[in-house]
Amino acid sequence: MRLRYRLLLFVVISSLFVVTSAYSQDKFKLKPGAKGKICLNCHVNFQDKLKSPFIHTPVKAGECSECHNPHSSSHDKFLAAEKEKVCYKCHASIIPEKTRSVHKVVVEGNCILCHDPHGSNSKYNLVRAGNELCFGCHNEMAESAAKVKFKHSPVEKGCITCHNPHASTEAGSLLKDRVPSLCLQCHKTDKKTFITMHMGYPVETGRCTSCHNPHGSDKAAILYDNVHRPVANRMCNQCHNEPTSQTPFAVKKPGYELCLGCHSNTMNAMFSKNRMHWPVMSKKGCLSCHNPHASKQSALLKKPMKDLCGECHMDTIQRQEKSQTKHPPINEGNCTLCHVPHSSDNIFLFNQASVIELCGTCHDWQKHSTHPIGEKTIDKRNPNLTVQCLSCHRSHGTEHKTFIYFSTISELCTQCHIDFKR
Repeated sequence: MRLRYRLLLFVVISSLFVVTSAYSQDKFKLKPGAKGKICLNCHVNFQDKLKSPFIHTPVKAGECSECHNPHSSSHDKFLAAEKEKVCYKCHASIIPEKTRSVHKVVVEGNCILCHDPHGSNSKYNLVRAGNELCFGCHNEMAESAAKVKFKHSPVEKGCITCHNPHASTEAGSLLKDRVPSLCLQCHKTDKKTFITMHMGYPVETGRCTSCHNPHGSDKAAILYDNVHRPVANRMCNQCHNEPTSQTPFAVKKPGYELCLGCHSNTMNAMFSKNRMHWPVMSKKGCLSCHNPHASKQSALLKKPMKDLCGECHMDTIQRQEKSQTKHPPINEGNCTLCHVPHSSDNIFLFNQASVIELCGTCHDWQKHSTHPIGEKTIDKRNPNLTVQCLSCHRSHGTEHKTFIYFSTISELCTQCHIDFKR
């Protein structure tokens, strides 16, 4: 009896599995031979897409309902789910586990920025082929690569020579491998010319991109546009130990002491001030902000100024981004228009003692307002302070127009002029 019961249960479960499988294969119960064809009755222009050299597999199989719901949907284009989930249903391995970098468009689920979901003239259903596709978003890189005097061969061949288009488990910036391992796939470091060019230093253990621009440059040997003089003169041992040393890349002195040997005037002027920018005094010293070898940026800065300062002063950058009125020096990444990056005798490392004079270098405040300001005008909210530009405006921006601290001018004015409050 028990055996017969088990057999009956097996038959029922098997039947349910067959029914479920059949339903999953044709969940919309389309007529025989209707898959794909029934959609083309209305989407006549889609016939041309089917003539493309590369057709997306579900489209080729007529499985339109794999991605679209033919009846109704909460999503654009009648998609069966959110756009980022539709593709991942089949392409789940696009983002592998433990990635070190992921392409932004992949994270956002914007697959169709690169791929045509139906058909294309390019392999992998790409909307455009080769670098033309990448340069569609990375236009600044495109302009730079086209103009540079010395071009890097892999860039000419295609971005995916060095980069993974979706994600990388090996390195940042979607690189297929870490530097220098990636570079060593093409550059043979045991050649005499290579050794001579690098003064005998074992650069195969270093980071090539600290000196060389992998996307091309106007400098020979694709060095970055701004090269530190010791590097340009091949005097690595001015800062580093000899190449025959057990520690050839170790620097001869720590922190700012190393820079002091050549930049004594700058350093002496820096230390003569009352207020120091803390990175100068840190263990890294000058290297907190500057690249010691070469850089795209002037003054050998590691990054564009806005990005560099934003590493520590992210609150300021975020405040500016949320501000209704953008302050040009911050928005354009020109922090040193107001601040001295190394040291100053003034608060906030301002490059002028008077806030009024500092703001006056760009703003003609005498035409701006007749409100009295200056050392003789005491701030009614605090008798220890005088009225100046920052009494009413926040230079790094607020959520209100013209950097004011309150949503309306009347609210701002009545902070001092209490008798006008209503």
